[in-house]
Amino acid sequence: MTDATVYVYGVIRAGQELPAGRSGVGSPPAPLRPLPAGRLSAVVSSAPAGLRARRRDLMAHQETLLALAEDGPVLPMRFGMVSPDEETVVRRLSEEEEQHLEALERLDGQLEMNLKVFPAEDSLADLVREDPQIRLLHEASRRRPGYEASLRLGEAIATGLHRRAAVAAAEAVRRLTPRSTATAAGPEVTGCVLNTSFLVPRDAVAGFRADAERCAGEHGAHAEMRITGPLPCFSFVPDPSRNGQPPLRAAAGPS
Repeated sequence: MTDATVYVYGVIRAGQELPAGRSGVGSPPAPLRPLPAGRLSAVVSSAPAGLRARRRDLMAHQETLLALAEDGPVLPMRFGMVSPDEETVVRRLSEEEEQHLEALERLDGQLEMNLKVFPAEDSLADLVREDPQIRLLHEASRRRPGYEASLRLGEAIATGLHRRAAVAAAEAVRRLTPRSTATAAGPEVTGCVLNTSFLVPRDAVAGFRADAERCAGEHGAHAEMRITGPLPCFSFVPDPSRNGQPPLRAAAGPS
């Protein structure tokens, strides 16, 4: 093993082949290699100096994980995870072997789809027409314009747009959840009423996307639905911090 820093893409079962001809992050792109540890193997490469979250490297990281997932389950690392040496990676995998094997079993044949729902901002005219309270506030602000009237109208409009989008989001979750094996709430996103990821069997991804797009079309007057994927299963992997283990060092920030 070497003392040089290594960039870690993810964890796979020992013996799984790496995708032929694929390289990782860096300029020039660093070749991938397995780093065995018992029944597991980390997928690593040399850590490039001065790594930043540039589009080319972000895409190389994600595409590597998706290529790995074509041949078996993978526990993905977030972009920019670097270990000071190979021994640290092997030790961590050995300490968490059972946990990782259970997660690999659960993710076998699965991919992640993400749904974000935002209020449809261009539906303001419909909202004013359909909501009696907002219609009254709108008429009052036209008769007697002023700061207070504008503030009350703006708050009512924001609440109304959010409420209608939330109803559409609930319907989307109701329809899409049966097509998945698990769901995970994502972090808050400014202006977003729902950020949810779905764990979807690989052979069901096309049907999931088609149903999500139909739902988006049906509720387009009230909500903007953004469907992203397939993605590596970032939202469904163990969080090392929950068992007292610090995460590997995040070396990269936004460029």
